[in-house]
Amino acid sequence: MDEKNYKSIGEVLGLLLDEFPDVTISKIRFLESQGLIEPERTPSGYRKFSDSEIERLRFILREQRENYLPLKVIRTRLDNDTSDGMIRPYDDTDPTGVRGVVHQGSHPAAAKKLSTAPLAPHKARAMRDDTLSIDRGELLLAIDMDEKLLREIIAAGIVTPRKVGDMEMFSPLDREVLEIVRKFTEIGIDVRNLKTLKRQADAEVSMYEVKIQPIFMRKNPTAKAQAEEMLDQLIELGEQLRSTLVEVAARSFRGNRQP
Repeated sequence: MDEKNYKSIGEVLGLLLDEFPDVTISKIRFLESQGLIEPERTPSGYRKFSDSEIERLRFILREQRENYLPLKVIRTRLDNDTSDGMIRPYDDTDPTGVRGVVHQGSHPAAAKKLSTAPLAPHKARAMRDDTLSIDRGELLLAIDMDEKLLREIIAAGIVTPRKVGDMEMFSPLDREVLEIVRKFTEIGIDVRNLKTLKRQADAEVSMYEVKIQPIFMRKNPTAKAQAEEMLDQLIELGEQLRSTLVEVAARSFRGNRQP
């Protein structure tokens, strides 16, 4: 393919935003980490997307938005592409009754298994898909939490579910927060004491917003990508500083006490 037909990740984001306003650079990176897309790389290591890879990405985003499909199911459907990487219509004559499911795909990403390799703490969160939600009942079953504790955490403002009609929907990040809070309570830390950590997190993001917001406001397709890259860096630095400061504050409780 002619080099001029390739697009950078920022240009791809600009092409997708009209149809998918919630798509982000982190989302695209996440899908790559899961083996659903496989953009090529420049000699300097930057991603470059062909037209067929962009169409593949559109297909994934539509399946998530319109059919609420898990990534593994979308991955199986993507295996029905051809060597040019373009997505083909579902085969409704499939005798198995499962549309578009084949065992081998020729797109490079189809040969990958979903990533299970551990990532650094912030990198793992940055690449996690936070667009799929579960309702209250599914959540309580999934994390083995009683209703009373969940109500207490919501009342404290540590987690705020999204309202869909009469239902409360919780994202994967909500679930992660709830599981961490539950572990704190099992040790004996009260939920109301954890509100301090939530306020600190909100204050930290407000501090980052001062730096990020002006970049978001720029009217060019790469601005959002630049802002997200900076946000990732700030969050990671914040985690490093916070963890180190807690270690310093707690060292008097360790065996190797220092004055």
